[in-house]
Amino acid sequence: MDIAPMIIKSSAMSDRIIAIVPAAGVGARANAQGGQTPPKQYRLLAGEPMLRLAVKALLADRRISQVRVAVAPGDVRAEAVLAGLPRTVVRPCGGGTRADTVLNALREPDIGERDWALVHDAARPGLPADALGRLIDACLSDGTGGLLALPVADTVKEGTERVSRTVPREALWLAQTPQMFRAGALRQALRSAALRHTPVTDEASAMEAAGHKPLLVRGAARNAKLTWPEDFEWMEKWL
Repeated sequence: MDIAPMIIKSSAMSDRIIAIVPAAGVGARANAQGGQTPPKQYRLLAGEPMLRLAVKALLADRRISQVRVAVAPGDVRAEAVLAGLPRTVVRPCGGGTRADTVLNALREPDIGERDWALVHDAARPGLPADALGRLIDACLSDGTGGLLALPVADTVKEGTERVSRTVPREALWLAQTPQMFRAGALRQALRSAALRHTPVTDEASAMEAAGHKPLLVRGAARNAKLTWPEDFEWMEKWL
């Protein structure tokens, strides 16, 4: 793995793509069974740490210039886990939230306003190469950027203990990652959301709050986020 900083020049109208993998969380839900377990991004799947699988999925597309893995300060596992992977660097810039971590990563001085930032969850190790390619193709020809997502297939109910209504699903999508936007626009959107104390759960929601309308690009079922202990069991079958 490339540990030393890599300075990559950016042009005014850059199509350079920098992937950012926020990996500073502890994965409390995935560790719901208790005990002293490592953060979920380091759990093994098919013999490899989940974080390594997620990064390898990004490296499958040569248009991605570099993958930057943003970890919590003091996290010493990532460099060993990612050893030997090309175009990959570790940055100890993790913040208190996902949005903080991504914003910290975007503050690196060599990331230009017109570079593309492609943000991917460490907990999505099953990203297929064709889905990643679809997203990049769509975003490179768009002024805003977008995200992978899946149309909702099930009937959606709203309520707590009892159903209050059935929600029309025709225009509903389940957001996935990667999510790809111009670095300058995403940086400003995340900064504005933080200043306004606007909760954002992903990069697209920050862009939406800033008035943008991200593209919806069809994702893949195997690109699901691994959240609960049982998720790891079925992902093993995919891999």
